[in-house]
Amino acid sequence: MLYIGIDDTDAIGGMCTTYLMTEVVRIIEKHGLSVIGYPRLVRLNPSVPWKTRGNAALSIAAGIGSGKKWVCGEYGGVAFSARETGESPSPEIERKIIEDVTALVETRARFEEENTNPGVVFLRKRPDYRFYIRGVREILSKEEVEREIAAMDGIWKGYKNGRGIIGAFCAIAWRPYRCTYEILAYRKEENWGTERRIDEASVKAMDARFRSTFNNYDYENSRIAIAPHSPCPILFGIRATVPDELIDAMRTIKPGEEIERWCIFLTNQATDDHIVKKRIGDCRPGNCVRIRGRVCSEPEVIRGGHVIFRVRDRSGEIDCTIYEPSKEFTIIGRKLATGDVVEVFGAVREIPRTVNVEKLHVVEAKAVRNKQANPQCPVCGKRMKSMGRDAGFVCKRCHVKKGRDEAVWDWIERKSLEGWYEPAVCSRRHLSKPVKLLPNR
Repeated sequence: MLYIGIDDTDAIGGMCTTYLMTEVVRIIEKHGLSVIGYPRLVRLNPSVPWKTRGNAALSIAAGIGSGKKWVCGEYGGVAFSARETGESPSPEIERKIIEDVTALVETRARFEEENTNPGVVFLRKRPDYRFYIRGVREILSKEEVEREIAAMDGIWKGYKNGRGIIGAFCAIAWRPYRCTYEILAYRKEENWGTERRIDEASVKAMDARFRSTFNNYDYENSRIAIAPHSPCPILFGIRATVPDELIDAMRTIKPGEEIERWCIFLTNQATDDHIVKKRIGDCRPGNCVRIRGRVCSEPEVIRGGHVIFRVRDRSGEIDCTIYEPSKEFTIIGRKLATGDVVEVFGAVREIPRTVNVEKLHVVEAKAVRNKQANPQCPVCGKRMKSMGRDAGFVCKRCHVKKGRDEAVWDWIERKSLEGWYEPAVCSRRHLSKPVKLLPNR
């Protein structure tokens, strides 16, 4: 088998590595080979500081196909298929594919973008899975990847600083132990950069009808979530837990322009593969973590409507931040109280040091005391006056003092707050698993 990985060919101002992969499919078919399995869209560490947009790398397998066959894409009205298994191509065909794919990257990658550093990798077997795990959770060095490719007798080419070979290599290393699928519909090139006009009602109808799909529409903010906002070739993308409904779901959408091509990708999106369970004291900037502890400060709402609360375990404390525009999510953050037990999922930021919250599990919401009235003076029987926050009470007439705890209190149960919470759809990370997909939540 010939495995091809490509990364970092896009830019903030346009292009998309997934689009180039549909061109790789055409190259594979031109040389009489088949795509083996679905093309793969692999998101890597979302905390990498030099990513262009979603930090996605692509890989594909080419070979002499056999076994089950299915349609996984179309361009120019002509469908293309994937096969279940395959054998390695001849050295001559392999050489031609390598030449053509390299020429494609050199022709279509956005070299003018400062942070775009394309890379393409060709291997005859998949690398160890640990390289994917490190790529989605850590930062690998280009030198280490180059040594590994050389040891596997692979071929690679990096452009500019060559950093793209890291993602390309890790994308080939991924195995779909946890996976989802995405169908991407592409625009005609003449429409790139123009406003997308997708019928909102058709997106809602698709969302209601196809239950395996997710993150289609942001009902909280009344926004379509399947369409990107960059000037890239993608018209829209629909994600699902299984591939069976995706073609019909795509055809339900009314996009207002012709779909030039489409392709179904196997992905690691919505898997939480980037998350590592850690103690608070072990959290480092750039980590994507799952921590559990007790809320140790009352939530604070700062400028912009962001909510900060502090969490403690036996190893330390850390601030956690819920950002706008996650409106309902910030409301939950404001309802937390000292003593609540929570699990926080998110990325650790360096300055200020905080966990940017992607998902929140309120494990235990403690009952809180609510003051009903100030205590009565034991001498004259009148209600005493507060001496200030946490300072207790005093009778202005008799000068008798009482402590804060001697007020009349009742208890408010907050069990209804317990459960799972997440940002609005448009604010979710590609890798973050939606609450609706969590087992036994």
